[in-house]
Amino acid sequence: MSIYLDSAASTALDPQVKEAMISSMDAVFGNPSSTHAHGRASKAELEKARKMIAQNINALPSEIIFTSGGTETDNAAIKGLVHAYGLKRIITSKLEHHAVLHITEHLAKENNIELIYLDCDNKGVLDLDQLEQLLSEKGEETLVTLMHCNNEIGNILDIKRVGDLCKEAGAYFHSDTVQSVGHFPVDVKEIHVHTLAGAAHKFHGPKGAGFMYIKKGTKMPALIEGGGQEREVRSGTENVWGIVGLAKALEIATEEMDAHTLHIKEVKQHMIDLLKEHIDGVEFNGMSADLDNSLYTVLNVSFPPSPKNNMLLFALDLQGVSVSGGSACSSGASVGSHVIAGIGGSADRTSVRFSFSKYNEKAEIDTVVGKLKEILGLVEA
Repeated sequence: MSIYLDSAASTALDPQVKEAMISSMDAVFGNPSSTHAHGRASKAELEKARKMIAQNINALPSEIIFTSGGTETDNAAIKGLVHAYGLKRIITSKLEHHAVLHITEHLAKENNIELIYLDCDNKGVLDLDQLEQLLSEKGEETLVTLMHCNNEIGNILDIKRVGDLCKEAGAYFHSDTVQSVGHFPVDVKEIHVHTLAGAAHKFHGPKGAGFMYIKKGTKMPALIEGGGQEREVRSGTENVWGIVGLAKALEIATEEMDAHTLHIKEVKQHMIDLLKEHIDGVEFNGMSADLDNSLYTVLNVSFPPSPKNNMLLFALDLQGVSVSGGSACSSGASVGSHVIAGIGGSADRTSVRFSFSKYNEKAEIDTVVGKLKEILGLVEA
């Protein structure tokens, strides 16, 4: 038995995406920068993918730059905006992905930039009134970087309000939308955002393929110097086959979004109901148990204190159940989740992130909750 409930970390490759990539591998192998027929064929595939991705977020094809994924995009966008506009202040939160936390800390230290973290309540809801107050001063010197959907506790940012506040203050806005692209409609014409990030492996595409949206007219210095590919922002021969997979995965995710949302919400609600019924003292972190106001793919569960909690993730793994204790980028570390710590989580409770995809079924949840009861000693194994 093998049950995968860690799709917020990485999703299974959709067979249709795999087929599209293999077809591309068989037909296209020229360098997109070459002017001969083989190069032009690769370039055509590249631009077809760029157009598809742009359409899915209501952007212009020229506003899409291909990258290796979310971490690279977050780093490049934040660093690029700070350097391009000589920004002196960054406003973010302590609940962001490490790709954002670490680059903002680095920039603050190396460039003497003021770094401000927004307050949040014990559910992880950010204080946007505080943001408005902060932006009333030095707005034009400020970068705001806040994620749309939290990868650990599922909270959804009012991204439109943040964009409007930034627009009014003349501030720059980057959003890590890695968890929302492919799962929620994202329309860059409706939100005032300068840059945002997407990664294929979060919506059943290949790892190592992602994109950066750069709003038309926004300055962005070169991330990589070289041959001038990707509008001279990211030089180097493009990962054509990965980009084909990225575009196909986003196309499928967008076309089937309503059906997938409904299905995954039913699976998630089933797990919430079973956990409440069978495990006394279970709690849910952030807004993750609110189906109408959270990232529907994520459920972050806090288990009551128990001597068996320290080995919970390991025990589930031995039982063939793949889950995460927080962000996948730090799941192998000995430290706890910075997000759970940031919302005042109790040190004597173990938190587990269960994250779902279109491939999960309610029967799997029945099995997992049964295994949890055995591991926690609530029934005889």
